[in-house]
Amino acid sequence: MTGRFAFRFMKGSLTQKLKQMASPVANPRHYCSSSSSSSSSAKPKLSQSSRKERLLAGAAIGVVGGAYASTLDKETFSGWLFTATKALNPMFALLDPEVAHRLAISAAARGWVPREKRPDQQILGLEVWGRRFSNPIGLAAGFDKNAEAVEGLLGLGFGFVEVGSVTPIPQEGNPKPRMFRLRNEGAIINRCGFNGEGIVAVAERLDTQNSKRKPKKTSTSSNDEVKHGQGILGVNIGKNKTSEDAVADYVQGVHALSQYADYLVINVSSPNTPGLRKLQGRNQLKDLVQKVKAARDEMEWGKVGPPPLLVKIAPDLSKQDLEDIAVVALDLHLDGLIISNTTISRPEAVERNPVSEEGGGLSGKPLFNLSNDILKDMYILTKGKIPLVGCGGVSSGEDAYKKIRAGATLVQLYTAFAYGGPALIPQIKAELAGCLERDGFKSIYDAVGADCR
Repeated sequence: MTGRFAFRFMKGSLTQKLKQMASPVANPRHYCSSSSSSSSSAKPKLSQSSRKERLLAGAAIGVVGGAYASTLDKETFSGWLFTATKALNPMFALLDPEVAHRLAISAAARGWVPREKRPDQQILGLEVWGRRFSNPIGLAAGFDKNAEAVEGLLGLGFGFVEVGSVTPIPQEGNPKPRMFRLRNEGAIINRCGFNGEGIVAVAERLDTQNSKRKPKKTSTSSNDEVKHGQGILGVNIGKNKTSEDAVADYVQGVHALSQYADYLVINVSSPNTPGLRKLQGRNQLKDLVQKVKAARDEMEWGKVGPPPLLVKIAPDLSKQDLEDIAVVALDLHLDGLIISNTTISRPEAVERNPVSEEGGGLSGKPLFNLSNDILKDMYILTKGKIPLVGCGGVSSGEDAYKKIRAGATLVQLYTAFAYGGPALIPQIKAELAGCLERDGFKSIYDAVGADCR
């Protein structure tokens, strides 16, 4: 009798704890229930969520004590699922970084991750390149290199997901180990070197997934709350390590993959492919962009037109380099720039960590200030005429907000997601909405470049 009472007490306590943990993650209105005034003796109805979601919830709650949590609606249940992942995420830290990454991709590909059922707040919605984004928070390239988990990752609540970098020919990348955690600094060093399955395998996957993804239409009413659709898909293309004709590699990537992309990215800034960053030079970049645009434009496109073309640049650039890139971007009418890739520098914040001596690109919190400085410079150099995507060191809604104020229209993250897991996404979106409202901005557009005016 005593044991049964203890179990019921533990179950009730843990259920209440989950509710308390879930409540601050997103806008409180997402958790409101019309049945809040009903009798306490009435049994709550079980959510009609998918079987996979129920299994995930049961596993996650079991980790923290074996409690059972019933739900009143899908949105509340979704919030609890995201909160429950906080109990599972630390387990990934016990694994080798690349093994943990592989498991995360496999889980997302199989639908073993939470699916966001709560609509994004209207203040986060925006339109860029004629595409409707439910929110400006995206997943950077490098996480899903082979487009294995697009649906699962978009379902987490990202406004957009970028796959790749994809090379024409499959390649194993650099020797292992090639990923290193700097946990105390919230950073990662990687020297993977465009490891991936190549454009044929990626094209086949995207072709299969393409029928599941719905077109993103702009809402006919500005008063409608922006809801999650299937999200925006970016495709990031690169060159093979041993290729002697970089332009040909990018053109091949455009021909094979652009039909599946909501936007295309030319990656010329990875520090882990020899000679790649030389393509950021004024003449080299101009020649590359011209030929890639020509390859894209020679293809047949419907009313929607070809996907926008962006270039991803490094944070380790001189003022002259930035000026040259800005001139090319404006002269050739590039659709956007992603700022920035990883850095080969080692900021003071990581110098004392022995892992910082490993070669490769550094990402995460120590990159934030460096990438933000480049972002501001490029916003000024391009006169705010080109949409910029801020990437580097984003780990909170406040960080995302600072990127936007520095000139970014959209924001990407990767390292913080690797550490924080799915629960970080609704947290960042809620914090970002709060920052905009706090400072009196009515939309993302109003805040873009606010620190550069």
